[in-house]
Amino acid sequence: MASQKLYAGAKLRELRTKIGLTQKEFAARLGVSLPYLNQMENNNRPISTTVVLALASEFGLDVTELGAGDSERLVSDMREALADPVFQGKLPPLADIRLTASNAPALARAFLDLHQSYRQTHERLASLDEALGREDARTSPSPWEEVRDFFHYCDNYIDAVDYAAEHFSGRKGTAVNMRVAAVSALGNAGVTVSFDDTDALRRFDPDSNTLHISTRAPPETQTFQLLLQVALTRQDALLEATLDLARFTTSDARDIAKIGLANYFAGAALMPYSRFHAAAQDCRHDLELLSSQFGASIEQVAHRLSTLQRPGAKGVPFFFVRVDQAGTITKRHSATRLQFARFGGACPLWNVHSAFETPGRFLRQLAETPDGVRYISLARDISKPAGRFGAPVRRFAIALGCEMRHADQLVYADGIDITRDRAFEPIGISCRICERRNCHQRAVPPLERDLVVDPNLRNILPYRVE
Repeated sequence: MASQKLYAGAKLRELRTKIGLTQKEFAARLGVSLPYLNQMENNNRPISTTVVLALASEFGLDVTELGAGDSERLVSDMREALADPVFQGKLPPLADIRLTASNAPALARAFLDLHQSYRQTHERLASLDEALGREDARTSPSPWEEVRDFFHYCDNYIDAVDYAAEHFSGRKGTAVNMRVAAVSALGNAGVTVSFDDTDALRRFDPDSNTLHISTRAPPETQTFQLLLQVALTRQDALLEATLDLARFTTSDARDIAKIGLANYFAGAALMPYSRFHAAAQDCRHDLELLSSQFGASIEQVAHRLSTLQRPGAKGVPFFFVRVDQAGTITKRHSATRLQFARFGGACPLWNVHSAFETPGRFLRQLAETPDGVRYISLARDISKPAGRFGAPVRRFAIALGCEMRHADQLVYADGIDITRDRAFEPIGISCRICERRNCHQRAVPPLERDLVVDPNLRNILPYRVE
């Protein structure tokens, strides 16, 4: 596995500013010289082990927060944006992109916002015959993308909502108790719960104050929908306050985010942080055991594992993704160095695509990304029938994984020979920014490499990547 030096200048400056110290005072507390601190804050030097220990002992900092999470997300997102054909020529060197993400994260985000605005304008111009003359033809960010990025850069962990959900759960009780607790909480708020034979999973009638839950849905889905309504009914003030802080640009984005926060509350109440975190460690993250213990679906458990990022009590940093049969990513989050493409599908060499071929089974994969980081990935099909004949089946697959240094904490790593280099399959993020030269599944050429086209030679690809 490739080792990486720790550069976290922006986080050092943020901590120093937060506690109100000058560079000289901060350097003295850390036991380093002023020039050395200045070089670390400007990412000219990596953070030394001595400084990491001093940050923990002097300021009680959770050193895992020094990881490159936000920086790596920005690097991945910037590389994908720069791969847009609108940027003629070669991509900037990766080192320059990393430097921008680390030293000027606000500038990097402004660049991403500008590129997203360009994409929106370009899409509107492509359908000019529909947009011309309409009041809503002005450029605006996609509400779905805005909400996606909100959760993405929050590490998929919303502290206030998570604690509120844990308080509601009482940090105890089984899934059956949570179902009863949800019905009781709704009843106390004047909401009548009715279980009906309907297609809609959940339908709330504000006129009669009645919540209709489909009996065709699995029990864990019914409980989840009950808890979601608890969030909308009993935690509205908290959700609205969180939305105020997020400062969404459109009412549509705010409405979508509110449902997202309600979903977050439901998952966190069904699987309260402290108890779920402990249970996950005890069973070494066995999804089926956790599903049975907490009365949750496999997808709900996998998604919850990816949110265990509470400061001071973080779980294994997982990536989580859900894809449809076309390979389009419909849910994504990564607390690891692996970041997913913002647009389009996932790498075709990833085992999440094979999960559709083996429904009901877990697939394991050892994978290595172009940067040399190795992962263990777990994939499974999670088809969602509607509960009656003739209703369409929604087919999805999910993947959950982590870096190999955490593999001993996963039951799914048992029995796999991780010592063989050939056991690790090469995967990428997006073909346009993937650095691999000889990938047999490449869909489009990489923009940062020159191509050689030989009319006298036809290999796996019709060109050679320099």
